[in-house]
Amino acid sequence: MRRRGAVQRKVPCLFVTEVKDEPSAKRERQPFKVLATDTITGKALEADVHNAVPTEKVDGTCCYVTTYKGQPYLWARLDRKPTKQGEKRFKRFLYSLEDCKEFVWNIEEDFKPVPDTWIPAKDIEFSNGNPLPDENGHMPGWVPVEKHSKQYCWHSSVVNYEAGIALVLKHHADPGLLEISPVPLSEILEQTLELIGTNINANPYGLGSKKHPVHLLVPHGAFEIKNPPALKQNDILSWFESCTEGKVEGIVWHCHDGCLIKLHRHHLGLPWPLAETYLNSQPVVISFNRMKYDCDFEPKSLFHHFSKLDGQRFDRLKDIKFDA
Repeated sequence: MRRRGAVQRKVPCLFVTEVKDEPSAKRERQPFKVLATDTITGKALEADVHNAVPTEKVDGTCCYVTTYKGQPYLWARLDRKPTKQGEKRFKRFLYSLEDCKEFVWNIEEDFKPVPDTWIPAKDIEFSNGNPLPDENGHMPGWVPVEKHSKQYCWHSSVVNYEAGIALVLKHHADPGLLEISPVPLSEILEQTLELIGTNINANPYGLGSKKHPVHLLVPHGAFEIKNPPALKQNDILSWFESCTEGKVEGIVWHCHDGCLIKLHRHHLGLPWPLAETYLNSQPVVISFNRMKYDCDFEPKSLFHHFSKLDGQRFDRLKDIKFDA
């Protein structure tokens, strides 16, 4: 699989954004919207976004593969956030319209504790050996996903540490076809991925069921957009609304300097999720030769279920079903 930029911090929007009040009828849900203007940000232009690779923004939860206990491990995203008092102090400062960069955090007192295994994201800034919060007052970071973890049970369902593999959704060698297969964790070391499935973000891709949940990892940048729109708001809006390939949550541009730039449908006032998405309507084949692995997969595990479907093809990703 071709590697693209990793998500180690909040990804900035392609366009300059502005906050607009919602109509009063909708205020109970959210009193405002963050919408894109038609001006491309300086950061995006500096990263040469016009020559970047556009990819589908997949709707899931961010994960990371790096070493833990001497072997490749899946890590779940866990941002260290301020305490209530720390957040109040930060917001008072922001509302005072002073320069945000001058705000001084007390790392020990202003932030909630995190597990001892927590590590800060790679792109985070440090001062005196301490990680610093981003402009939103959060410290992006990761915690390892242990086998049989209750808190991260859906994460742990897509990895088998004994065999050293993960369940990955990616493009098949044949154009227009997706593939689900076990991938050695060592091959995706230091990559970030998106966990999608039945119990993630209200399951926008319609995968699995309550009785037989399905979860998969998607490497960031895996699905390149073949016929992208021009980088103009009206062109992108039209692409989202009228193109089959535009039935996605958003676009992430992978720039040649490693910078990532994104645009979400919500930035243009468009709804998500959709009844039918580009991803879940594509055909998919299962490639899982369990004879390659020297371990027995637990009967209720995703690895066991997918290995029984080896070689089977489904007309749509969301059509995958396990035997009762």
